[in-house]
Amino acid sequence: MQDLRYPMGRCPSKPALTPDERREAIDAIAQTPDRLKAAISGLSPEQLDTPYRPGGWTVRQLVHHLPDSHMNSYVRVKLALTEGEPTIKPYDEALWAKLSDSQETPIEVSLTLLEALHKRWVILLRAMRPEDFARRLVHPERGTMTLDDLLTTYCWHGKHHVAHITALRHRMGWS
Repeated sequence: MQDLRYPMGRCPSKPALTPDERREAIDAIAQTPDRLKAAISGLSPEQLDTPYRPGGWTVRQLVHHLPDSHMNSYVRVKLALTEGEPTIKPYDEALWAKLSDSQETPIEVSLTLLEALHKRWVILLRAMRPEDFARRLVHPERGTMTLDDLLTTYCWHGKHHVAHITALRHRMGWS
């Protein structure tokens, strides 16, 4: 049976990325907005309000979650680049998904936000020197992380949620 929560498996962990792996991860982040748009293309409001798994978020909530999450990561990268090993503030993504903006905002707003955010984020990531990816931050729950760790996580994260939507479409027979 397919694991509906992790259709691509859990996030991989690597101590450090090679330059080619970094380029591939940054390219994947650059492609996330278009992949998300393709995944939701043609879905009706009822389909957008369908949970991707029993007890899971709706497609609409996933669309709004991606810019919420990726804004946090973008800021974390900037903090790690400008401060000495900052401790970042986590947030409760499940509660954020229940807020009115994740329930009522047209998805086009979050798609536009994600596209603009990823353009800025990719410009920053592509300008970073190899040694910048070794810079560290402290996550109160996950411990010390490098910017390579964050890059790996958010490359996977975008693909992970797009896979939730495409797997749901496949299971439901939505073309």
